[in-house]
Amino acid sequence: MSISGCPTGIFLGLEITMVSSIKNTGLFAACLLLLAQAVVAKDVPQQLAASNAQPVKVYILSGQSNMVGIGQVRSGTTRWSGITDATVSVYKGAYSADADYDKLEPLTSKDLPVYGGTEPTSFPGGGVQVSRGFMAIKDSGVYRFNPGYGQSTHCIMEMGGKEVYRKEVGEQPVHADFEIAGGKKYPFKITFLTNAADGLGWSWRTDVPGTLDTLVEQGKFPHLIDSKGHYISRNDVWYKGLITAGANKPLSIGCGATSSSIGPELQFGHLVGDYHEEPVIIIKSSQGNRSLSWDFLPPGSKPFTYEGVTYAGYKGTIPSWTKDNPGKAVNWYAGKQYDDCFIAVHEVLNNFAKHFPQYKDRGYEIAGFVWWQGHKDGGAAPASRYEHNLVQLIQSLRKEFKAPNAPFVIGTIGFGGWKLAGNHLKVANAQLAVSGAAGKYPQFKGNVLTVETRDFWQEAAVSPRDQDFHYNGNAGTYMMVGDALGRGMIKLLNETSNSP
Repeated sequence: MSISGCPTGIFLGLEITMVSSIKNTGLFAACLLLLAQAVVAKDVPQQLAASNAQPVKVYILSGQSNMVGIGQVRSGTTRWSGITDATVSVYKGAYSADADYDKLEPLTSKDLPVYGGTEPTSFPGGGVQVSRGFMAIKDSGVYRFNPGYGQSTHCIMEMGGKEVYRKEVGEQPVHADFEIAGGKKYPFKITFLTNAADGLGWSWRTDVPGTLDTLVEQGKFPHLIDSKGHYISRNDVWYKGLITAGANKPLSIGCGATSSSIGPELQFGHLVGDYHEEPVIIIKSSQGNRSLSWDFLPPGSKPFTYEGVTYAGYKGTIPSWTKDNPGKAVNWYAGKQYDDCFIAVHEVLNNFAKHFPQYKDRGYEIAGFVWWQGHKDGGAAPASRYEHNLVQLIQSLRKEFKAPNAPFVIGTIGFGGWKLAGNHLKVANAQLAVSGAAGKYPQFKGNVLTVETRDFWQEAAVSPRDQDFHYNGNAGTYMMVGDALGRGMIKLLNETSNSP
């Protein structure tokens, strides 16, 4: 099945269109909506049921900062400010849902000159505590509120007479978004359900374009949330981050650079998790601002010369030199990031039962590799050598992890979309040339695939940030890249499983 105008790799088929035609925001949004309407589990063909004795499938993901994951889940949370006329009233006894605390006479009341920030005025305690006041937020938008910290999060918050937050003891919080007119004062009331109470609190906007919260609120990617609107965790897909993005948990949000960001691992993990009957482990070992021609230079790489300048081979400590200038050694060496990233992966796999005790009796097999990198190789010399180095990387990783036939999927660099030019365009073309589908490397046919990411570029105006090299933090972009990488991997898995 295909959808007119959208890359087939995003949707129901397993074909990956290498260069497709999304070149405007409207079509991108339409494709996001169509992707959201697809049910992932039905899209991806299931393998024959495997017994519990089958090894766990391990995928190794690596690259630079965009693989680390800069897609924003939400706008940054902000500590409360702009609060005036705040007080707290203390009522006799324990909290009762039947009591109307607005009509009851308090035991005592206290003004709270400092409400919010890091050291709010302390509450008196001694009964049911209810704080009231007015809050003004500078910027207009739709907001979500998190009152309290730790035990004090067990409370009910009303804003402008509307309940916006409730967290019963032992339950998950329930939020209701509230639309704010910038600068307007709104009355608030917080009723604390336990003895713990304070003036701490945070808020964040849920309508910032391009955040995952906003996209989900618009009905996109419904497979990421449960019936109550909470982001789900994939208990059959375990994520472990090394070097950076160091979460260690069932796959969910927060496996990117921060606890509130995502990388391509999220959608990739949903796809391969649905494809395999066996559990899946995603090991992501990545670091930002790293070049394939220097930091990630694979073992065995020889020095090379470009326009009279010679550049270091693997383990070299002098980055470059000429006949007239011997260069200077630095406190680094060519390939150090390769070593750091993949030695860390070996440490985990060599101690598999320690890191994954839930799977200690099953063992593992390397199911595939994913690589997304290229921005740091935008100089003329690194770009000229990128194709050679990428071939070397594929061969080195397969040899190192004793997985000579493991599928290898590459994402092109795509910042700026189809406006990508100059040496970065050379890098993208080098990535496409290595794909087995291009025919240049017959040994990669059916086991190496490059997927195009330029389709998924979104401008800063419809994104949380203005950082083109981080794809403007647009979570939709990171989800779509993960989708293309995941479907590319499944395409290779099917091809290798059907090969003679």
